[in-house]
Amino acid sequence: MFPENIFKAYDIRGIYPDELNEDLAYKIGRAYIILRQTELGRKNMKIAIGHDMRLSSPSLFAELKRGLKEQGADVVDIGLVSTPTYYFAVSFYNYDGGLLISASHNPKEYNGIKIVREKAKPLGNGTGMEELKEIVKKGEFLESDYLGTEETNENVLEDETVLCEKYSDLIKIKPMKIVIDTANSMGIVYLERLFKDLPQLTIIKMNDKLDGTFPAHQADPLQEKNIKDLEERVITEKADLGIATDGDGDRIFFVDNLGKRIRPEIMRGILAQTFLKDNPGATICYDIRPGKITEDMILEAGGKPSVTKVGHSLIKRQMIETGAVFGGESSGHFFVQFPHGTYEAPMIATLRFLQVISESNLSSADYVKPLDKYFHSGEINFTVSDKERVLEALKIKYADAKINSLDGLTFTYPDFWFNVRASNTEPLLRLNLESTSKELMEEKLIEIKNIIL
Repeated sequence: MFPENIFKAYDIRGIYPDELNEDLAYKIGRAYIILRQTELGRKNMKIAIGHDMRLSSPSLFAELKRGLKEQGADVVDIGLVSTPTYYFAVSFYNYDGGLLISASHNPKEYNGIKIVREKAKPLGNGTGMEELKEIVKKGEFLESDYLGTEETNENVLEDETVLCEKYSDLIKIKPMKIVIDTANSMGIVYLERLFKDLPQLTIIKMNDKLDGTFPAHQADPLQEKNIKDLEERVITEKADLGIATDGDGDRIFFVDNLGKRIRPEIMRGILAQTFLKDNPGATICYDIRPGKITEDMILEAGGKPSVTKVGHSLIKRQMIETGAVFGGESSGHFFVQFPHGTYEAPMIATLRFLQVISESNLSSADYVKPLDKYFHSGEINFTVSDKERVLEALKIKYADAKINSLDGLTFTYPDFWFNVRASNTEPLLRLNLESTSKELMEEKLIEIKNIIL
């Protein structure tokens, strides 16, 4: 049976080898070139390909590459790379597209393929994923009269680091002790390279050996259980900061010197202000999930807030449309609009935050403390069979709120606000609630839960 379910909203992801295997990787390679040839109106093209450290990645990579070449594409092997480095390669060298074997933070049984067009523009639902799936499903591939060539590009990480370092003043970063936990995943590759140029830092590494079995913990720092070891280690080492990255390295999280996670919406606000200093009055994009501190900080720095739907490809698209210089998603993605493309730049996020802390002469905890003034529920998932009924009930109960239907429903009152949105793929409703006081947040959480359930 054809595994329709692996063609997701933002990428291809499935269990190896039951859902995603070498044969399918080969077909996806061929289908992608057919799709791109139709879009570009030409046969010749240069495509970047890379992979992560999962156990099944090398064999999937080999077959994907064979499919691309047999369909007539010249391929550039960029090797073992994080997702941001892959996006950089596709856009900076002006390739016609790219495919990366990676399943991000999914458990070890999974693998996947992240697919982009030129300038690292994502291919997903509504932007070509359905068409790609149909070509793969049909499996009718006309023989190409040209077998693509293959070359390697080993300068990608070096060139990316040089570019990212232009966005900061390295000399202003003070000596600090930093603990990093990269969950045996791809983030270590760029962090190690970056810290080579910052000899003033003392780096303590946790789980830094690449290992597709994820021996320490799952590579998803958004979940508290996966960042607990880092928080404890920051305290025992008396470190100034902790840094955690996810499986493919496109999300980055920070822990202050007291071992407390710095919420992504606060980090997003801090980074937004650094970009607004360089670009007065610029637009900043961020997703609709509550994180009011981001809006406060953008307005305080004279910027234009631009709220987006949830999803990294949707934020990138809106950044391009509005000309935003920076964007951030509540899940730990931080995007920069470069002249060559718009994508995650965790190296720039790291450098800029280190510089902000250094110039403030405060500890990371003291710097963040006044910004941590709202109380957040975290994202809570509810299994609901009739999602529409629940949304209608919420509309009736909170009819006097300011209601926004950009992505699900957002209800805003002066002292609390929340967003409820349905999952596209599962019978789930996702709730994010924020308030000016802990008591009110807890009270409203119970009230809303009673309506949903």
